[in-house]
Amino acid sequence: MAETGVIHGRFQVLHNDHLKYLLAGKARCRHLVVGITNPDPTLTRDDPADINRSTRTANPLTYFERYTMVREALAETGLTHEDFSVVPFPINLPELYEYYVPIDGVFFLTIYDEWGRQKLKRFQDTGLKTEVLWEKSSHEKGLSGSDIRRRMAAGEAWEHLVPPSTRALMIKWGIPERLRKDIFP
Repeated sequence: MAETGVIHGRFQVLHNDHLKYLLAGKARCRHLVVGITNPDPTLTRDDPADINRSTRTANPLTYFERYTMVREALAETGLTHEDFSVVPFPINLPELYEYYVPIDGVFFLTIYDEWGRQKLKRFQDTGLKTEVLWEKSSHEKGLSGSDIRRRMAAGEAWEHLVPPSTRALMIKWGIPERLRKDIFP
């Protein structure tokens, strides 16, 4: 078991499969650092492996909203705030990693597509210790944040696809309404 693990994601919106991913990382380390990618427009870059990840519509939640969502969902599973940290993580700017995450930790990731393979290569090229939690085809991926955002915007059922704390926060913050305005102005 690693002392420190680093895991990352946009979490736009945190869903049940994200939670499985986070808990799989936590099971492999004493302290899990959750890096929230695309924390703000200045730390977001286009990447040819997945150009949609950097668009405004793919990133409707603020860093603080995602920070709160991740903390609440992990606490809801029984983890204490001493078990994990949540930080911004500029995934497309490896030269900045050392300023945001412990680079001596084990970097956990999953691979579903070219973007996942690109991240693994970037981490390895940077000299980071990596562990692939699982690799599956894009057809086996399961839930996606974009599908949940689409469901919210269209007024379809989405509540069962996210942890209870995430559902409560999305409703409290009016995220379905925000998405409706952004997608169907």
